[in-house]
Amino acid sequence: MEQISFFDKREESVPLASRLRPQRLEDFVGQKHLLGPGKMLRQIIEKDQISSMIFWGPPGVGKTTLASIIAGRTKADFINFSAVTSGIKEIKEVMGQAEVSRQMGVRTVLFVDEIHRFNKAQQDAFLPFVEKGSIILIGATTENPSFEVNAALLSRCRVFVLKALEEADIVQLLSNALHSPDGFPGQKIEMSDSQLQAIAVFANGDARTALNTLEMAVLNGEITPQGGIVVTDEGLSQCINRKSLLYDKGGEEHYNMISALHKSMRNSDPDAAVYWMLRMLEGGEEPLYIARRLIRFASEDIGMADSHALPLAVAAYQACHFLGMPECDVHLTHAVTYLAMAPKSNALYTACEKCKADLRTENAEPVPLQLRNAPTKLMKELDYGIGYQYAHNAEEKLTNMECMPESKKGCRYYEPTGQGEEAGVRARLEEIREWKRKHAD
Repeated sequence: MEQISFFDKREESVPLASRLRPQRLEDFVGQKHLLGPGKMLRQIIEKDQISSMIFWGPPGVGKTTLASIIAGRTKADFINFSAVTSGIKEIKEVMGQAEVSRQMGVRTVLFVDEIHRFNKAQQDAFLPFVEKGSIILIGATTENPSFEVNAALLSRCRVFVLKALEEADIVQLLSNALHSPDGFPGQKIEMSDSQLQAIAVFANGDARTALNTLEMAVLNGEITPQGGIVVTDEGLSQCINRKSLLYDKGGEEHYNMISALHKSMRNSDPDAAVYWMLRMLEGGEEPLYIARRLIRFASEDIGMADSHALPLAVAAYQACHFLGMPECDVHLTHAVTYLAMAPKSNALYTACEKCKADLRTENAEPVPLQLRNAPTKLMKELDYGIGYQYAHNAEEKLTNMECMPESKKGCRYYEPTGQGEEAGVRARLEEIREWKRKHAD
């Protein structure tokens, strides 16, 4: 916990991203949907009408920078609070200080970086002080606040969603850095537009990554006889040889991407399915997790339309288990492509869910006597097994014996579609049901 100070003298040893942190809205790049002329957040900041809010967005999009801009404009006390290093004790100290300030007519704006790292008890400690106006809470998070922020606290905050920066925004940011007196003072840097574009693509919407990469490229540039620095393509390629894809195996992006993979396969789009699968792998996802989801998909979305899908998905899991990364990527590509191209049917999933819903809401029916075994004399005396019809004794291998409980007679769960091999299953089931109707008596 510390009193925020965004106006300390900057030193050249400070990272470029920190040296160039904007202090004015006019210098802020990106987030036009929030900070463009007439937009709500811009008006709130300009008029100093700050209320409790949460900035939600991926890394490097300006959450902390917006807090610094608010710090420079608000007439309230501004306190920077880290969820990483602070606990209940520090929260109570800050709340006590804020309450004293409120009684003296001074507002306190409390900025909490990475608010999702606070547990429920720590978040609850803020609630009464937010309710009575002792503090104005500004939280920053990379995680979905719907899941990571207490509902009571979230209901008292306005959520602003910050988006990944567009490539044009990052190119502008890099260009500003090269010409800013706070960027590389006293140095003449030579970089082409294509090199700036390459960094913008590599940064993947993250301004901090872009500026850190620019700084690294300049430090590794070639010094000219005149004392300038030329960034070569070869030197730049060493700085951006591996792209760090946004992917958090424990966070929302994990679920977003597995959802994208599942829905791309369901939509019979093999290109998109392979793309999302490899995005997950390149981001560090465990291949066996992906393989398990493919096994589920094989029955949930394909089922009887192509019964080869399930054993193929299981085989892909086994291949991933035997080989591991990086070799198993092609096996997952094989499975994902097959599942995307297979005919689709959710009839098994629908039957499963419908039956589960009935079991949860209806009485548990006893097993009909004709379906019970009678291995003992007592069971035979109680009519266990009476009326049982052995299908193999019938010419058609069918009988009219009722297998459902009395209250469920005639209930249907599985309704096959006409897709792929399931069309034949449907025709066969219709024949069976028609035969049973004719022989119902």
